Amino acid sequence: MNGEQAVQLDALDVRLIELLADEPRIGVLECSRRLGVARGTVQARLDKLVDRGVIRGFGPDVSPAEIGFGVTSFVTLEISQRQGHDPVTAHLAAIPEVLEAHTITGSSDLLCRIVARSNTDLQRVIDQIVSFAGITRASTIIALAEQIPYRTLPLIRSAVRQ
Repeated sequence: MNGEQAVQLDALDVRLIELLADEPRIGVLECSRRLGVARGTVQARLDKLVDRGVIRGFGPDVSPAEIGFGVTSFVTLEISQRQGHDPVTAHLAAIPEVLEAHTITGSSDLLCRIVARSNTDLQRVIDQIVSFAGITRASTIIALAEQIPYRTLPLIRSAVRQ
């Protein structure tokens, strides 16, 4: 949100998001039928949720492991403060195995989630990451098993109760 006012959700917004999460290929007309509201209401709510950044996409949720990238790791990076975050971020964005990167507080500057085909391939990816002159140190933690997958529905449900 970057300092903007939080988007307020109501019960219909939550029901719409839940329906789309359960059945991403459902159409607006079918949503309106199942929710018991007019098609125009569903479309307006959906447009508003997209415009305000609540819903960020409708694409498929792809499992990296199922396409051959079975190793997930988290890498913290310390970067040269002289160059700043932008050049490092551009370098990381060019590496397909870097799934996300976040600026963080603490002893490191960035936290990245990366995937690889194997531990040997992970070494290749890490070598590619640290090859950039703006990165001064990396620390890697390999994830053994996913206990709770990325999720937002519990958060969405709790947001309407507050």
